[in-house]
This record gives sequence, C-alpha cells and structure tokens, in this order.
Amino acid sequence: MGKVKTSVYVDEELWKEFKELALREGSEVSRLLEEALMNYLINEVLKDVDDSEVPLWFEPLDVGGESSQKLLREMRDDREKRLLGQ
Repeated sequence: MGKVKTSVYVDEELWKEFKELALREGSEVSRLLEEALMNYLINEVLKDVDDSEVPLWFEPLDVGGESSQKLLREMRDDREKRLLGQ
C-alpha cells in the first residue's frame, strides 16, 4: 500500500505533546498518527457489530489484576488485527 503526504491543522500544544510521545516511545510521528487513525476507524466499524450474534468458542475469562488486564488487552488487539486481515 502506498503512502500519501498531507497537511492538517492541529492544535499546537496537542501536536507538541504528540511529538514528545513519539520521541519517548522511540517511534516516528507518522507511524503513531497512522496507528491512531487506524484505531479510530476500527472502533467506528466495531461499534456497529452486534456481539450478541457472534458465537463464542471459548469460556469467557474472569480477569482481575494488572497482569490479567494486560493479557486481555493483548488478546483484544490481536482479535482486532485478525478481523481487519492484518
């Protein structure tokens, strides 16, 4: 997939904080911005999905504690990627 160069108007302080975040994470601003846009689009698509009609092939986990929350987040992110074919 190709890339496109674009210009957008963003609040100056927000942009400064975003660039600092990229620096702290050792990432490129463009990469973080792409991820933010993708996450937004994914959330928009998934909010229209009726989970009540999706069959479960596993027993739901009873999560608790920080480690379990991290594991659950990783599992959800992985599911999101599979649904989007990434």
